[in-house]
Amino acid sequence: MVAEPGGPEDQKPQSDEARSAFVPPAGVGRRTSASEDDHPTSEFAIPTGLVAEPQGPGPASASGSGSGTASGSDTIGSAFAPPSTYSAQHAPPAFTPAHGSPMIRLTKEAPWQDRMRTMLRMPVAERPAPELVQKPDEAGPSVPRVLDLTLRIGELLLAGGEGAEDVEAAMFAVTRSYGLDRCEPTVTFTLLSISHQPSLVDDPVTASRTVRRRGTDYTRLAAVFRLIDDITAEDVDVSLEEAYRRLAEIRRNRHPYSGWVLTLAGGGLAGAASVLVGGGALVFVVAAIGAMLGDRLAWLCAGRGLPEFYQFVVAAMPPAAMGVALTLTHWSDVRPSAVITGGLFALLPGRALVAGVQDGLTGYYITAAARLLEVMYLFIGIVVGVLLVLYMGVQLGAQLNPETRFVAHDRPVVQILASMALCLAFAILLQQDRSTVLAVTLNGGVAWVIYGAMARTGNISPVLATATAAGLVGLFGQLFSRYRYTSSLPFITAAIGPLLPGSATYFGLLGVAQGNVNAGLASLSTAVATALAIAIGVNLGSEISRLFMRVPGAVGGANRRAAKRTRGF
Repeated sequence: MVAEPGGPEDQKPQSDEARSAFVPPAGVGRRTSASEDDHPTSEFAIPTGLVAEPQGPGPASASGSGSGTASGSDTIGSAFAPPSTYSAQHAPPAFTPAHGSPMIRLTKEAPWQDRMRTMLRMPVAERPAPELVQKPDEAGPSVPRVLDLTLRIGELLLAGGEGAEDVEAAMFAVTRSYGLDRCEPTVTFTLLSISHQPSLVDDPVTASRTVRRRGTDYTRLAAVFRLIDDITAEDVDVSLEEAYRRLAEIRRNRHPYSGWVLTLAGGGLAGAASVLVGGGALVFVVAAIGAMLGDRLAWLCAGRGLPEFYQFVVAAMPPAAMGVALTLTHWSDVRPSAVITGGLFALLPGRALVAGVQDGLTGYYITAAARLLEVMYLFIGIVVGVLLVLYMGVQLGAQLNPETRFVAHDRPVVQILASMALCLAFAILLQQDRSTVLAVTLNGGVAWVIYGAMARTGNISPVLATATAAGLVGLFGQLFSRYRYTSSLPFITAAIGPLLPGSATYFGLLGVAQGNVNAGLASLSTAVATALAIAIGVNLGSEISRLFMRVPGAVGGANRRAAKRTRGF
């Protein structure tokens, strides 16, 4: 059988020479171009078949097809050649403005709160290099330990009632003091996280911590602020081990006041509030007894593991029951409304309300919504407890008169002293340091004088008078905190106690219990408006105080940046 041409028999090698590795296989044509030895090519030459885009007129542009010549390779490989997608007509704004880049200079005289708040409100690309205050080890700062220390400090501040912006500023101050750049802290109502990116090409390191327990102890809060002051100070050497040791001591320290002292302070607060709204000595005693009974019942419920909502329900019932009992016994020289109002003053969550509104005004809307939701639940608990007792009293024939809300104005000295006593008791309930009690007591007395002069003597709207007095509280509290280099909460929270809407809350609940829903809701609306006026006034006073302080920023006196306006978008 004869094989056809081109068949398998023709493709078999006929000799040993045909088996050379340099001989191309059958069916592959030989190249007719010149050998590489005669025409060597550069590594930067454009491959055959790739057409280079023209870069514009000029001797440095490549207008040809780029066959691998030296001129084409030099133009394409230059680092100064603009990219092909660049358009001079639609060019982005230059990174460096015509007048030069502004130099950010953080003044050392400003407190670390203002310096770090300025840093947080700067774009990341404009932040200056970190201020290495504390000396790290030879191998550099331990990133996981610094982040863990930062989260533990932020946890104590957030659990103590600090605003989200102040917590982030404190966390930012700790990381920058230990030399960690490109750190971004994030604070929500129950979660803290911080992310550190060593460089633009390295993977970020992220850590988080959950805040599960909250407690009011302003002495511990002040100790944490002193630790942060020492960490951010250049003349104080605080290593990581020393910072951990001091933080452990802060956690182990007992509260300055025992539980029974707090119970007596709660009774004193309720009694002072009852005198503030027109009660006498007997009303003071009855209101104090009712508040102390409610406090002990709330402690009992807390020990049994009941949620805080039910604790407020139980705590609000004894003061209301004392007022209803006095009405049923027909004591003419005792005002039941003053007794119940005094008990409400000891329960209204003014601290959480101020913190929630402050977070909302500074742009932390998630945390603000969570705080205000907490305030709403606690307020509903108070409403439920008081309404149950008032409804039972109405069914038993108690003659509770809503017209007793009008208070005589002929006792200004007594009311000023009662407001100062209320602030003193409130400061003890907040576990404040003894060195701050006198300042917050005076601040509360001044606030009540301003409120009385505007609302009762000048016949100005009570809501406007409350906002003005709260603004002065925030202003003086911020000045006190800057003088003491500590948190402003110990100088503000207790001072707003006399301004809380206790009487408006009581008469609104009384109207609902008696079936007069319209009048009750109107009074409750006044209470809500007063509470918001307190919170907004405190925040506005704090912001105004910063306008007159030496605030860090750019050369020329530029102030710290505010949040961008979204216009609802």
